[in-house]
Amino acid sequence: MRDLFRRYRYLFLTIALLLSTLLLYSYNLRQRGATTFFERSVLTLTAPFQASFDGAFDSVTGFWDNYLWLIETRQRNQQLEAQNRQLKAQLQQVAEVRLQNQRLRELLAFVDDVDRPALPAQVIGEDASNWAQTIVIDKGTRAGLRDGLPVVAAEGVVGRIIKTAPNSSRVLLITDASSAVAALVQRTRTRGVARGRGRELTLDYALRTADIKIDDLLVTSGMGGVFPKGLILGRIAEVKRDEFGLFQLVDVLPAADFSHLEEVMVLLGEDR
Repeated sequence: MRDLFRRYRYLFLTIALLLSTLLLYSYNLRQRGATTFFERSVLTLTAPFQASFDGAFDSVTGFWDNYLWLIETRQRNQQLEAQNRQLKAQLQQVAEVRLQNQRLRELLAFVDDVDRPALPAQVIGEDASNWAQTIVIDKGTRAGLRDGLPVVAAEGVVGRIIKTAPNSSRVLLITDASSAVAALVQRTRTRGVARGRGRELTLDYALRTADIKIDDLLVTSGMGGVFPKGLILGRIAEVKRDEFGLFQLVDVLPAADFSHLEEVMVLLGEDR
Protein backbone atom coordinates (compact mmCIF):
# COMPACT_ATOMS: atom_id res chain seq x y z
CA MET A 1 0.00 0.00 0.00
CA ARG A 2 2.87 2.38 0.85
CA ASP A 3 4.60 1.57 -2.44
CA LEU A 4 1.41 2.37 -4.31
CA PHE A 5 1.06 5.69 -2.49
CA ARG A 6 4.70 6.59 -3.17
CA ARG A 7 4.34 5.71 -6.85
CA TYR A 8 1.18 7.77 -7.37
CA ARG A 9 1.61 10.34 -4.58
CA TYR A 10 1.50 13.30 -6.98
CA LEU A 11 -1.73 12.05 -8.52
CA PHE A 12 -3.30 11.48 -5.10
CA LEU A 13 -2.21 14.93 -3.95
CA THR A 14 -3.66 16.53 -7.06
CA ILE A 15 -6.99 14.74 -6.57
CA ALA A 16 -7.08 15.65 -2.88
CA LEU A 17 -6.30 19.29 -3.67
CA LEU A 18 -8.98 19.39 -6.33
CA LEU A 19 -11.57 17.86 -4.00
CA SER A 20 -10.62 20.25 -1.20
CA THR A 21 -10.98 23.17 -3.56
CA LEU A 22 -14.38 21.99 -4.72
CA LEU A 23 -15.56 21.53 -1.13
CA LEU A 24 -14.32 24.98 -0.17
CA TYR A 25 -15.94 26.47 -3.20
CA SER A 26 -19.23 24.75 -2.40
CA TYR A 27 -19.08 26.07 1.18
CA ASN A 28 -18.43 29.61 0.01
CA LEU A 29 -21.32 29.47 -2.41
CA ARG A 30 -23.68 28.64 0.44
CA GLN A 31 -22.26 31.40 2.64
CA ARG A 32 -21.96 34.27 0.15
CA GLY A 33 -24.16 35.75 -2.48
CA ALA A 34 -21.40 37.23 -4.72
CA THR A 35 -18.76 35.30 -6.61
CA THR A 36 -15.18 36.11 -5.64
CA PHE A 37 -12.07 36.02 -7.76
CA PHE A 38 -11.08 32.75 -6.09
CA GLU A 39 -14.41 31.17 -6.95
CA ARG A 40 -14.19 32.33 -10.54
CA SER A 41 -10.73 30.79 -10.78
CA VAL A 42 -11.98 27.50 -9.39
CA LEU A 43 -14.83 27.48 -11.87
CA THR A 44 -12.43 28.11 -14.73
CA LEU A 45 -10.06 25.35 -13.65
CA THR A 46 -12.69 22.72 -12.86
CA ALA A 47 -15.07 23.37 -15.76
CA PRO A 48 -13.28 20.98 -18.18
CA PHE A 49 -13.18 18.24 -15.53
CA GLN A 50 -16.84 18.81 -14.70
CA ALA A 51 -17.84 18.66 -18.37
CA SER A 52 -15.87 15.44 -18.87
CA PHE A 53 -17.41 13.94 -15.75
CA ASP A 54 -20.94 14.90 -16.84
CA GLY A 55 -20.36 13.50 -20.30
CA ALA A 56 -19.03 10.23 -18.93
CA PHE A 57 -21.91 9.99 -16.49
CA ASP A 58 -24.44 10.64 -19.25
CA SER A 59 -22.78 8.00 -21.45
CA VAL A 60 -22.86 5.41 -18.68
CA THR A 61 -26.47 6.26 -17.86
CA GLY A 62 -27.48 6.08 -21.52
CA PHE A 63 -25.67 2.76 -22.01
CA TRP A 64 -27.37 1.29 -18.93
CA ASP A 65 -30.79 2.49 -20.06
CA ASN A 66 -30.24 1.02 -23.54
CA TYR A 67 -29.00 -2.22 -22.04
CA LEU A 68 -32.09 -2.54 -19.86
CA TRP A 69 -34.28 -1.69 -22.85
CA LEU A 70 -32.59 -4.40 -24.94
CA ILE A 71 -33.02 -6.95 -22.15
CA GLU A 72 -36.71 -6.10 -21.83
CA THR A 73 -37.16 -6.21 -25.62
CA ARG A 74 -35.45 -9.61 -25.81
CA GLN A 75 -37.66 -11.00 -23.07
CA ARG A 76 -40.72 -9.62 -24.82
CA ASN A 77 -39.63 -11.19 -28.12
CA GLN A 78 -39.14 -14.54 -26.40
CA GLN A 79 -42.65 -14.30 -24.94
CA LEU A 80 -44.10 -13.42 -28.35
CA GLU A 81 -42.24 -16.30 -29.99
CA ALA A 82 -43.60 -18.72 -27.38
CA GLN A 83 -47.14 -17.41 -27.92
CA ASN A 84 -46.64 -17.72 -31.69
CA ARG A 85 -45.57 -21.36 -31.35
CA GLN A 86 -48.61 -22.10 -29.18
CA LEU A 87 -50.95 -20.46 -31.69
CA LYS A 88 -49.39 -22.41 -34.57
CA ALA A 89 -49.82 -25.66 -32.64
CA GLN A 90 -53.46 -24.81 -31.93
CA LEU A 91 -54.06 -23.99 -35.61
CA GLN A 92 -52.52 -27.31 -36.62
CA GLN A 93 -54.76 -29.13 -34.15
CA VAL A 94 -57.82 -27.32 -35.51
CA ALA A 95 -56.80 -28.20 -39.07
CA GLU A 96 -56.32 -31.85 -38.10
CA VAL A 97 -59.74 -31.97 -36.43
CA ARG A 98 -61.31 -30.36 -39.49
CA LEU A 99 -59.74 -32.94 -41.82
CA GLN A 100 -60.81 -35.76 -39.53
CA ASN A 101 -64.40 -34.45 -39.46
CA GLN A 102 -64.37 -34.25 -43.25
CA ARG A 103 -63.23 -37.87 -43.54
CA LEU A 104 -65.86 -39.00 -41.03
CA ARG A 105 -68.59 -37.16 -42.95
CA GLU A 106 -67.51 -38.93 -46.13
CA LEU A 107 -67.58 -42.26 -44.29
CA LEU A 108 -71.05 -41.59 -42.90
CA ALA A 109 -72.32 -40.62 -46.34
CA PHE A 110 -70.87 -43.85 -47.73
CA VAL A 111 -72.54 -45.93 -45.00
CA ASP A 112 -75.86 -44.15 -45.59
CA ASP A 113 -75.71 -45.32 -49.19
CA VAL A 114 -75.06 -48.89 -48.04
CA ASP A 115 -78.02 -48.67 -45.64
CA ARG A 116 -76.51 -51.00 -43.06
CA PRO A 117 -75.55 -50.49 -39.40
CA ALA A 118 -71.90 -49.55 -39.05
CA LEU A 119 -69.35 -48.82 -36.34
CA PRO A 120 -66.56 -46.27 -36.86
CA ALA A 121 -63.02 -47.24 -35.88
CA GLN A 122 -59.51 -45.79 -35.90
CA VAL A 123 -56.57 -47.50 -37.58
CA ILE A 124 -53.95 -48.01 -34.87
CA GLY A 125 -51.51 -50.37 -36.60
CA GLU A 126 -50.57 -51.90 -39.92
CA ASP A 127 -48.57 -54.74 -41.38
CA ALA A 128 -48.01 -54.12 -45.06
CA SER A 129 -45.10 -56.52 -45.50
CA ASN A 130 -44.61 -59.03 -48.30
CA TRP A 131 -46.02 -61.72 -46.02
CA ALA A 132 -49.28 -60.09 -44.99
CA GLN A 133 -51.49 -57.13 -45.82
CA THR A 134 -53.35 -56.31 -42.59
CA ILE A 135 -54.27 -53.38 -40.36
CA VAL A 136 -55.34 -53.16 -36.71
CA ILE A 137 -58.34 -51.09 -35.58
CA ASP A 138 -59.26 -49.85 -32.09
CA LYS A 139 -62.58 -51.73 -31.75
CA GLY A 140 -63.08 -55.32 -30.71
CA THR A 141 -65.44 -57.75 -29.05
CA ARG A 142 -66.45 -55.24 -26.38
CA ALA A 143 -67.89 -53.11 -29.19
CA GLY A 144 -69.73 -56.10 -30.63
CA LEU A 145 -67.29 -56.99 -33.42
CA ARG A 146 -66.60 -60.54 -34.59
CA ASP A 147 -64.58 -62.34 -37.23
CA GLY A 148 -65.76 -62.00 -40.80
CA LEU A 149 -67.32 -58.54 -40.64
CA PRO A 150 -66.53 -56.32 -43.64
CA VAL A 151 -64.53 -53.12 -43.24
CA VAL A 152 -64.86 -50.18 -45.62
CA ALA A 153 -63.52 -46.66 -46.16
CA ALA A 154 -65.15 -43.72 -47.91
CA GLU A 155 -63.40 -44.71 -51.16
CA GLY A 156 -64.39 -48.37 -51.10
CA VAL A 157 -63.78 -51.82 -49.61
CA VAL A 158 -60.87 -52.23 -47.19
CA GLY A 159 -61.13 -55.86 -46.09
CA ARG A 160 -62.65 -58.12 -43.45
CA ILE A 161 -61.97 -58.85 -39.79
CA ILE A 162 -59.98 -62.03 -39.21
CA LYS A 163 -59.05 -61.73 -35.51
CA THR A 164 -60.72 -59.99 -32.60
CA ALA A 165 -59.65 -58.99 -29.10
CA PRO A 166 -61.60 -57.10 -26.43
CA ASN A 167 -60.40 -53.67 -27.64
CA SER A 168 -58.90 -54.27 -31.07
CA SER A 169 -59.32 -56.27 -34.26
CA ARG A 170 -57.07 -57.30 -37.13
CA VAL A 171 -58.36 -56.67 -40.63
CA LEU A 172 -57.21 -58.62 -43.69
CA LEU A 173 -56.92 -56.20 -46.62
CA ILE A 174 -58.38 -57.14 -49.99
CA THR A 175 -54.87 -56.76 -51.43
CA ASP A 176 -53.58 -59.71 -49.39
CA ALA A 177 -52.77 -62.80 -51.44
CA SER A 178 -55.16 -64.91 -49.33
CA SER A 179 -58.09 -62.52 -49.89
CA ALA A 180 -60.82 -63.34 -52.41
CA VAL A 181 -63.97 -61.26 -52.99
CA ALA A 182 -66.83 -62.09 -55.35
CA ALA A 183 -66.99 -59.18 -57.80
CA LEU A 184 -68.56 -57.93 -60.98
CA VAL A 185 -67.85 -55.24 -63.57
CA GLN A 186 -70.44 -52.55 -62.94
CA ARG A 187 -70.92 -51.58 -66.59
CA THR A 188 -71.40 -55.04 -68.10
CA ARG A 189 -72.17 -57.15 -64.98
CA THR A 190 -69.34 -59.52 -65.85
CA ARG A 191 -68.61 -61.72 -62.85
CA GLY A 192 -65.31 -62.84 -61.40
CA VAL A 193 -63.26 -63.09 -58.22
CA ALA A 194 -61.09 -60.20 -57.05
CA ARG A 195 -57.88 -61.53 -55.51
CA GLY A 196 -55.13 -59.67 -53.73
CA ARG A 197 -51.75 -59.24 -55.36
CA GLY A 198 -49.66 -57.15 -52.97
CA ARG A 199 -50.59 -53.56 -53.79
CA GLU A 200 -53.15 -54.38 -56.46
CA LEU A 201 -55.93 -56.81 -57.36
CA THR A 202 -56.61 -59.22 -60.17
CA LEU A 203 -60.01 -60.20 -61.50
CA ASP A 204 -59.95 -63.97 -61.96
CA TYR A 205 -62.38 -66.12 -63.93
CA ALA A 206 -63.59 -63.32 -66.21
CA LEU A 207 -64.44 -65.02 -69.50
CA ARG A 208 -62.28 -64.13 -72.49
CA THR A 209 -65.32 -63.02 -74.48
CA ALA A 210 -66.62 -60.68 -71.74
CA ASP A 211 -66.70 -56.95 -72.42
CA ILE A 212 -64.21 -55.40 -70.00
CA LYS A 213 -62.46 -52.10 -70.63
CA ILE A 214 -59.83 -50.06 -68.85
CA ASP A 215 -61.32 -47.71 -66.21
CA ASP A 216 -64.42 -49.87 -65.74
CA LEU A 217 -65.60 -49.90 -62.12
CA LEU A 218 -65.34 -53.17 -60.19
CA VAL A 219 -67.83 -53.70 -57.34
CA THR A 220 -68.78 -56.47 -54.95
CA SER A 221 -71.38 -58.89 -56.26
CA GLY A 222 -72.90 -59.70 -52.87
CA MET A 223 -72.16 -63.40 -53.15
CA GLY A 224 -70.22 -65.19 -50.45
CA GLY A 225 -72.08 -63.67 -47.51
CA VAL A 226 -69.35 -61.23 -46.40
CA PHE A 227 -69.63 -58.02 -48.42
CA PRO A 228 -72.93 -56.40 -49.36
CA LYS A 229 -73.61 -55.96 -53.03
CA GLY A 230 -72.42 -52.85 -54.83
CA LEU A 231 -69.41 -51.81 -52.72
CA ILE A 232 -66.59 -50.33 -54.79
CA LEU A 233 -63.46 -52.46 -55.06
CA GLY A 234 -61.46 -50.53 -57.66
CA ARG A 235 -61.05 -49.72 -61.35
CA ILE A 236 -59.77 -51.83 -64.21
CA ALA A 237 -56.15 -50.87 -64.97
CA GLU A 238 -55.16 -53.40 -67.63
CA VAL A 239 -56.85 -56.09 -69.74
CA LYS A 240 -55.06 -58.90 -71.60
CA ARG A 241 -56.59 -61.64 -73.73
CA ASP A 242 -54.55 -64.65 -74.72
CA GLU A 243 -55.32 -66.16 -78.09
CA PHE A 244 -56.33 -69.56 -76.73
CA GLY A 245 -57.06 -68.83 -73.05
CA LEU A 246 -60.48 -69.29 -71.51
CA PHE A 247 -60.23 -66.27 -69.21
CA GLN A 248 -58.94 -62.71 -69.47
CA LEU A 249 -56.04 -61.35 -67.45
CA VAL A 250 -57.41 -58.29 -65.67
CA ASP A 251 -55.48 -56.00 -63.31
CA VAL A 252 -57.38 -53.77 -60.90
CA LEU A 253 -56.30 -50.71 -58.91
CA PRO A 254 -57.99 -50.68 -55.46
CA ALA A 255 -60.25 -47.73 -54.75
CA ALA A 256 -59.07 -47.35 -51.14
CA ASP A 257 -55.65 -45.87 -50.40
CA PHE A 258 -54.36 -48.37 -47.86
CA SER A 259 -51.18 -46.39 -47.15
CA HIS A 260 -53.20 -43.45 -45.78
CA LEU A 261 -56.02 -45.15 -43.91
CA GLU A 262 -56.91 -43.45 -40.62
CA GLU A 263 -60.64 -44.03 -40.08
CA VAL A 264 -62.77 -46.95 -41.29
CA MET A 265 -66.28 -48.30 -40.84
CA VAL A 266 -67.10 -51.84 -39.80
CA LEU A 267 -70.35 -52.99 -41.38
CA LEU A 268 -72.42 -54.91 -38.86
CA GLY A 269 -75.13 -57.51 -39.46
CA GLU A 270 -78.56 -56.63 -40.73
CA ASP A 271 -79.94 -56.91 -37.20
CA ARG A 272 -77.82 -55.98 -34.23
